[in-house]
Amino acid sequence: MHSMVSTEGPRSTEAPRSAEVPRPAPSRRGRPRSFDRETALEKAIMAFWEHGYEATSVSDLTRIMGIGAPSLYAAFGDKRALFDEAVVEYGKRYAAFGERALAEEPTARSAVRRILREAAVRYTTPGRPQGCLFVHAAADCGSSEVGETLRNRRNATIAAVESRVRADVAAGELPADTDAGALARYTGAIIQGMSQQARDGASRAELEALAEIALSIWPRA
Repeated sequence: MHSMVSTEGPRSTEAPRSAEVPRPAPSRRGRPRSFDRETALEKAIMAFWEHGYEATSVSDLTRIMGIGAPSLYAAFGDKRALFDEAVVEYGKRYAAFGERALAEEPTARSAVRRILREAAVRYTTPGRPQGCLFVHAAADCGSSEVGETLRNRRNATIAAVESRVRADVAAGELPADTDAGALARYTGAIIQGMSQQARDGASRAELEALAEIALSIWPRA
């Protein structure tokens, strides 16, 4: 057997050295996340969209998202914090078509035509909840803060339409006596009504027909 101590010279008093083994890196606190956060958030969006804030419990969320309650709280905070994030992401992923139309179309009328036509498609897309989360998620909700969050979203759309209408009046695209506020609220009422109709089973074709009727009364210069 090969000795690890030299046979020449005085015997070493040092203890034999074993091969150095790298120390493992210190472990992070807590367990690593075992789920995809974006996938879980998408599932939460679908749950709130389909059932609303009040009717979607934490146990519903953990079941639908496929995670435990501790993981939900660690990744998203409480139910309200998760809902707030879901609302923001819903706006980016599913409701930005209105903002794009208002920014890209040359007139308020053409923007609203595009919004209503796209709403007819998006509110009836198979495989997703029908209608608009901003309209329905606060139904029967006991939280005034949740209701205010969604109300602010809806009112922001109306304000954006009103701004485009006023610009068109100033540019001569619409009659000078056009009531911009009333026309914007009319548009908001049509959008919200289409959302409810979609929840009640209206088809894309039926909503597209409704959109054409709504546009027929739009004033012209």
